[in-house]
Amino acid sequence: MVSASTRIAVAVLGAVFLLSTATMAPAQSGDPKAGAKPVPNEADAKKDSRRKTNFYAEAAKLLGGPAGQPECIWLGGRVVSRMYHDDLDTAFRHLDLYDRFGCPAGHIPATFRCLLRQGWTIDPKQQETLQAKVEACWVNPELEPNQAPPTSASAPAGTTNR
Repeated sequence: MVSASTRIAVAVLGAVFLLSTATMAPAQSGDPKAGAKPVPNEADAKKDSRRKTNFYAEAAKLLGGPAGQPECIWLGGRVVSRMYHDDLDTAFRHLDLYDRFGCPAGHIPATFRCLLRQGWTIDPKQQETLQAKVEACWVNPELEPNQAPPTSASAPAGTTNR
């Protein structure tokens, strides 16, 4: 049988545990939504989808040929983004797919060169900013250094097909 002193020790230990957790709770409280990421709503998703569709259509008109095909734009943008982040293994895997779709090989280095020449500081945590700059250089690899990226696709670039 358990002695009375053991029961008292267990009760005191339990009380100390409960009091210590109760005093730590206010220190952790605050705005419960402060760390939560905003959930994108359906309207934002449709707007983003419409923007991408418009970009692909506009780029196809301006570039013409394989460089303006949506699969080439998408894969080429991923290759350039991965190269910018020094993730060359993934970039080369995407480049293999890019080549398999018959996309123009010369457009990747021209776009990457444009991105580097711009001298834009890009926060690695903001992928949307990098993506917009890659898209601007994809459509016009001859952007002048320190020229602000256009909000829509601009003049076509002079890249060659294979």
